[in-house]
Parts: sequence; C-alpha cells; structure tokens
Amino acid sequence: MDWNHYRFRSLWPLPGPAPRVYRALERIEDYPTWWPQVREVTRLDDTSGLLRVRSLLPYDLTSTLREGRRDPAAGVLEVAMSGDMEGWARWTVVPRGFGTLARYDQEVEVRKPLLRRLAVPGRPLFRANHRLMMRAGRRGLAEHLEGGRQAV
Repeated sequence: MDWNHYRFRSLWPLPGPAPRVYRALERIEDYPTWWPQVREVTRLDDTSGLLRVRSLLPYDLTSTLREGRRDPAAGVLEVAMSGDMEGWARWTVVPRGFGTLARYDQEVEVRKPLLRRLAVPGRPLFRANHRLMMRAGRRGLAEHLEGGRQAV
C-alpha cells in the first residue's frame, strides 16, 4: 500500500437547480467566500490557478490546478493538480429531486514532505481532516446557494 496515495469521494445534496450549482462550482475564485478551509485562490490565467487550503490540522496544502474538462451539459468539472498534492479532482453535478447532487471525486499523491514523513501514523487524521473540510464545504455552498436565490 502506498500510504501517500488517497482516493476521496463526497456526495453533496444541495438546494437549487443543477445549472446554478455548476456555475457556483466553476467559479473557483469564489470558493473562499463560502468554503472556510479554502484560504486562497489565485487565478494564473483562464484555465489555471493556485489553491491554498487548510482544515483543522495545522498545515497548508498548496496546489496548482489546471483545467482538464469543463462540460456544463454533462455537469463535469475536472482539474489536474500539482504541488503539495498531485493528481486530479472532479465535480459531477446532476439534478436530484427538487435539488442537485454534486459528487466530488479526487485521487492524489501527497508530495508535502512533512505529510509524507507522517504518512503511516497520520493517515487516519489526514482522512478525518479531509472529511471535516468537505462537510464544511457542503454546508457553506448550501448556505451560499440559499442566500442568493436567482432564476436559472
């Protein structure tokens, strides 16, 4: 087992129509306004940016994100990641009942030296840290969507 390799999946039931949720998720520069653990997003150009996150544990992760796939009709947003985490992340947004289901998939190799040294004993904490971050993100996006209702 590679202790520095992670696969994550989160399912976010959200209010509002899928196109509106998709538009919110594709505006990554706005993430810090509704997702507390996304500390900073700096656009590098039209298809890439620098992302800095920090959850409960006292470390930042910084990665460069490069657009891989943007398909509003399929509800897919995918990026390649490099830096402290290397791999990919993907949102898939689909209608569900009166709202939307946003599925987040991520597969990464941790490159940050401190986390690599702590890979075996720290893995359960790192996974819990990620769960807390995702829970806060879902809650923040739901509040963001409910606070700014608009016609689609």
